[in-house]
Amino acid sequence: MKKVTGFGGIFFKSNAPRDLMAWYDKHLGLQSDDWGGKAWEWREKDDAETVGQTVFNPFKPDSKKFAPSELPYMFNFRVHDLDALMAQLKSEGVQVVDDVQDTEYGKFGWIMDPDGRKIELWQAPAADPSAGK
Repeated sequence: MKKVTGFGGIFFKSNAPRDLMAWYDKHLGLQSDDWGGKAWEWREKDDAETVGQTVFNPFKPDSKKFAPSELPYMFNFRVHDLDALMAQLKSEGVQVVDDVQDTEYGKFGWIMDPDGRKIELWQAPAADPSAGK
């Protein structure tokens, strides 16, 4: 079974997320999107019609998005079949956090790695051509 198909993004805490993004824009040309982070769109190597994205997103220090991890960052990986992968991970004894959420942005599931880092697994929505790749 396919597991991780790509890197969806990195999420991290910052004392001043908007100021930090302004710094990245000024010094590295990384202009934030309206929602406060940056999403880069790209095309699949083997299928130029398929669009994907990778996200860089700072969060406020009091964000609960990273819980139960106490680390100030979280990885997001793209996956092919989130439900099947989550079932497999559970059967392998991996710590699963919360239930899978199905949103307009796709399906999301969370696990913890052995270092206590929360990992977000993301299956793009069916309307997104990058889903299932």
